[in-house]
This record gives sequence, structure tokens and C-alpha cells, in this order.
Amino acid sequence: MTNRKPIQFRIKVFACLLAPLFFAMGVNAQSQWKAGVARAKITPTTAMWMAGYAVRDHEAEGAMHDLWAKALVLEDAEGKRAVMVSTDLLGFPKALSDRIRDRLQKRHGLQRSEILLNSSHTHSGPVLSDALMDIYPIEDAQLKKITKYTAHLEEAIVRLVDQALNGLQPVQLYAGNGVARFQVNRRNNPAATLHLETDLNGPNDYAVPVLKVNGADGKVLAIAFGYACHNTVLSGYQWSGDYAGFAQLELEAMHPGAMALFFMGAGADQNPLPRGTVALARQYGRTLAAAVDRVLEEDMQVLQPSIATGYREVELQLSPIPTVEHYASLSESLSGYQRRWAQRMEQLLRKGHTLAATYPYPLQVWRLGDQSIFSLGGELVVGYAIALKRIFGPQVFVFGYSNDVMAYIPTTEILQEGGYEGEISQRVYGLPSSWSTDTESLILYEMVRLAQQVGVPKADK
Repeated sequence: MTNRKPIQFRIKVFACLLAPLFFAMGVNAQSQWKAGVARAKITPTTAMWMAGYAVRDHEAEGAMHDLWAKALVLEDAEGKRAVMVSTDLLGFPKALSDRIRDRLQKRHGLQRSEILLNSSHTHSGPVLSDALMDIYPIEDAQLKKITKYTAHLEEAIVRLVDQALNGLQPVQLYAGNGVARFQVNRRNNPAATLHLETDLNGPNDYAVPVLKVNGADGKVLAIAFGYACHNTVLSGYQWSGDYAGFAQLELEAMHPGAMALFFMGAGADQNPLPRGTVALARQYGRTLAAAVDRVLEEDMQVLQPSIATGYREVELQLSPIPTVEHYASLSESLSGYQRRWAQRMEQLLRKGHTLAATYPYPLQVWRLGDQSIFSLGGELVVGYAIALKRIFGPQVFVFGYSNDVMAYIPTTEILQEGGYEGEISQRVYGLPSSWSTDTESLILYEMVRLAQQVGVPKADK
């Protein structure tokens, strides 16, 4: 019988000698990141109503390219996990988001702080249940399609995370920021006269946040990136991810075998201008992909394998609820979806219902190694990204449209100015009134508290 002890001893010695090298290369089994990725096609298979534009008057007419839900699961050296899900959707309504996160908690023990559900806000995706129902003249047959699709989507996302968790493998994680400049502040730069202007006005954030995930073989496994600009180049009747969809396709063609995931930033008041053609959508997609690829080619920050997460829902106040008479007056003066909204509010009050005076608004902070990610719900205007970067530094990532898209989230200045983002947009989402004037200060105060809990340092003054 062969004596195996000398062989086993040599193996142990060899492993000990190579351990420092493996650690330096990021492949030490006890001190490294693990990641899993998965994707699911979510293109509707039947004609459905499209989300995003109230002027549409019929259902979709096929696909320009497929819609996707994609998951990236990260696990640190201590086994703590963080789940990033990107989708070619207008936005997750609260009911759907809650169900998905509750199921993931039950199946995998994942807490809400550990789950990030982001939508690209493409205006060429499907309408979902419990969202924007005043906008579209939807009949019973169409409503059944929407209900069925929403249930299918929920199941697809849960299975998607299952697959990503089952596929965890050793990786290295990197972070960096790029830049792209096709966003235009739509409140300060009228689209109709933009071609005559030599200067752009208003606040903006041109950052392109990038996470790179490399497998043990050194090849790119996943690219998570973002941008703060509406996905509204296209307004036709074909399913598409708009410029963000084209950017993901471009990156995946540039890096065969890698999965690209787009995360929408604080772009509620930013538009891609000019817009309106497929050629422009492709151009912006290529521009964004080139910005990401430049970051990938340069020295990126190596992130140590540690995850810290925090989540909180704060009750945002709505301005005082108008009277029945006020809604009745609006019903007479408004038209289209705004009239339908006013009529519904009036009917609810006449039936004795109490309209909501607050809304549970989701805030989330992650720290992946030294990279901080701030994720906020709703259609977040760029002023929040600017404010958070002033507090915590320009290197932080800021995502809007995360976990629940319930309305526009304006700054105090925009609330005072009014206009679509400050006053009218809440009607689109069915809220009874606009936000109160302390909205911005409350959100930023709670985000600072949450960041302190997670261990995110403030920027040096």
C-alpha cells in the first residue's frame, strides 16, 4: 500500500508557498469576492400597452430588440451577499417590488438592504400592474394581459436571482467613473430651440459609474454601469431598451461572454437631446458604451471583499390634500389622463375614502469595499446626485429609480418653481397632491444617517 503522507505533506507545503501569490491575484478562497450572473428575456410575447407616453393610442407592434432582466450577485469574504437587478422597464411599482423582495427573503434570507431592484426607465417597455393606470384608456382585455405579464415578470426575476446565487464563482471586483455628455437638463434647455444654443444651462451630472467583475481567468464576467438621463430617445411602438439597451448590446459585443447591466441614475430632469430616431438611440448607446469601455481599459480601483448595506423607508409628506370641490373643478378644466386622475380623486373622496397624506419612500446605501452606492426610489432629479456627491465625494455612485418608482422626486427649488417635475408629474403616478416643501431636506438628512450606519465617510473639506 502506498504511503500517502509524504505526498499530502508536499501538497500542503506547496499550497502554503503559493498562498501569498494567490491572495495577491485575488483568488484566495477565504479572502475574495464571489459573484454570480444570470439573465432572463422579458420581452412581452403578445401585444400589450406600452409605458411612458400618454400620447400613445394603441398597443405595441413588435420588438426592435429584446427586453432583459439581469442579476449580479456579489458575496464578500464573510459570506454577506448583495443582489443587483437591472431591468428594461419604466419602473418597479411598490406592490411588485415588495413581493419580489419578500420572496427573496423567504427563499434566501436576503434582507431588503441587500436587494437593489433598478429599472432603466425605458419608455418602450410594457405597462405593469398597479402603475400609471390613469394614463392609459385600458379596457378589461388589456388589463388581463398586464396582470398576466406582471405575474410572469415577478416569477422571472425571482428565478433569475436563484440562478445567479447558484452560479457563484471566485472573482475580482473593480470600480471607476467615466464621463458622457449627451444628457441635457430639460427644464433649462427647450428641445425645440436647442440647435440654436451654444451653451447649455442648468445642473447636470455627466458621470458614468462602472463596476467590473473579472472571473478567476481574468476575463470580464460582468459590467454594471449607469448614467443619469431619461431613456426617451424613442417614442414609437416597438419594444426596446432605448439608448441603454443599445449600450448594453454594444458592450456585450465588445466583451464576448460578459453580461452588461444598466442602472439608471438621477436623471429625472435630464433628456437625451436631440432625440426621436433609432440612429440617435444607437449613437447615444455607442457613446455610453465607449465611455464605459474607456474606464475598463484604465486602472480601476480594486475593491476589497467586504459588503455593508443599509435600507430605510421614510414617510414623505404630501402637501395638504385638496377638497372634493377642488378635484371637481380640475375635472372640468383638465383633459386626457389628468382629467381621469382628477375624476378618480373626486370619486374616492365622495365615497368616503381617505387619500394618503404620506408615502413610504425607500432609501438604500451600499459599501462594496471602498465604493459607496446610494440608491433612491422614484424619478430622482439630478440635484440629489449633486448634493450627495458634495457630502460624500464625487466618486460615489448615485442611482434613482430603485426599489419603487412612485413619482418624481423634486428638489426644493423645483418644487418652488413648479412645472411638470415639481407639480404636475405626481398626477401621472396617481398621487393625490404634490410633495411637501421639506422633501429634499428630509431625504438628504436620512441618507446621511444611513450612510453613517453603513460606514460611508464624508468627503474631506
